[in-house]
Amino acid sequence: MRIHLQNPDHDPLFDFSRAMWNAAAARSPDIGMGHDVSLGVTHADFIAGMRDAEALVTDASVIKALFPCAAPNLEMIFLTNAGLDRLAPFDWLPPGVILMNNRGTHAAKSGEFALMSILMLASRVPAMVTHQRQGVWRKLWGSVLAGRNITIVGLGTLGGATASHAAHFGMRVTGVRSSPAPHPACVRVIGTQALDEILPETEFLVLACPLTAATRGLMDRKRLELLPAGAGLVNIGRGELLDQSVLCDLLDNGHLSGAVLDVFTPEPIPPGHRLWTTPNLIISPHTSADDPATYNPQSLDIFLDNLRAWRNGRPLPNRFDIVRGY
Repeated sequence: MRIHLQNPDHDPLFDFSRAMWNAAAARSPDIGMGHDVSLGVTHADFIAGMRDAEALVTDASVIKALFPCAAPNLEMIFLTNAGLDRLAPFDWLPPGVILMNNRGTHAAKSGEFALMSILMLASRVPAMVTHQRQGVWRKLWGSVLAGRNITIVGLGTLGGATASHAAHFGMRVTGVRSSPAPHPACVRVIGTQALDEILPETEFLVLACPLTAATRGLMDRKRLELLPAGAGLVNIGRGELLDQSVLCDLLDNGHLSGAVLDVFTPEPIPPGHRLWTTPNLIISPHTSADDPATYNPQSLDIFLDNLRAWRNGRPLPNRFDIVRGY
């Protein structure tokens, strides 16, 4: 197969290399060997590569910058992103071309980040950081996680890993997803329509679902105020899942004890935005799920696994459904 790998021109820490491709091919020799592979960075590289490419491996930012384009032989696009909401509407996608994401790449890193965030909330670290900035010595007492109630919205790659870590620490895990099928780390799984019923007993809320028409604005004022006094919140999904202004209000007035946010609206957060000065809030600049040492190698492994499925006539595990949005 003729495969083109296009690096974005702004993020060298996550660039593909020839050695990286060769290592991935060696890990999966049955499907990775024998391809004609080109590697590009510039616009000219992209145009040249797409003249005869059958598969494109790239980042969503390249799609936004360089599509639509002339690609007469293109059969599939593999994007090194899990959430593709910023590429909607998908009218740029050539007819008949398969679109895939790299769902699965983020599991280990995002799960550890979410667990770290939950531990910080349980130990009152966001409040301690606020006091440190103020030069205030004030003792705060945290508690262990065992027996605490956590609700995780979304049980895919991010939420599923978070649920497993939380269960390992003895937490009572409630999962929320569109179809309430059981999950091994959860004591119960409910549908999104039942979310309001469990929020009043939720001590820790983790948002880990994709951004779709159904989840945009999911945590509005009404739902955020349903959380009990002293609850903590973690968002590793998308900023648009919640009303940031209301969250800041509830942190300002002390109803919520703390929050750890990795995603925001907009990104980057503008200078002077109230998020910068809201108390008991830890800000991570959209870095929770990405490990430069493993991100691209794992993405290539996933791409080759999908290529194997395509060769063997099986459904592609990472095929993106533009109707569902994930």
